[in-house]
Amino acid sequence: MTAFLLQYLPIVIFLGIAAAIGIVFLLAAAVLAPKAPDPEKLSAYECGFNAFDDARMKFDVRFYLVSILFIIFDLEVAFLFPWAVTLMKLPQDVAQFAFWSMMTFLGVLTVGFIYEWKKGALEWE
Repeated sequence: MTAFLLQYLPIVIFLGIAAAIGIVFLLAAAVLAPKAPDPEKLSAYECGFNAFDDARMKFDVRFYLVSILFIIFDLEVAFLFPWAVTLMKLPQDVAQFAFWSMMTFLGVLTVGFIYEWKKGALEWE
């Protein structure tokens, strides 16, 4: 039984070293990190309003337009690369269906992009 358990000794050592390094890094960050954040760190980030204000306050709708625009391009890239890699490996009838399915998907994304363009989300002030 001990010979069987000795086979797992390198894994236990690896997990112990990994846990020790993780704890050392967490403690070092807690001890060495600056405690007083500067005003730049507390400023509004991405959404355009302060993080510690009232949650029910009004803010600009263009934040949602920018997020929709990001989703459009993010989805396009996330689905287009794996599709392009596997398209040529598919049988002819399946590849044709996959091609037109992707063209429909890209058409829907293009309609969303045109909507964003017409709403002025691409024009920065």
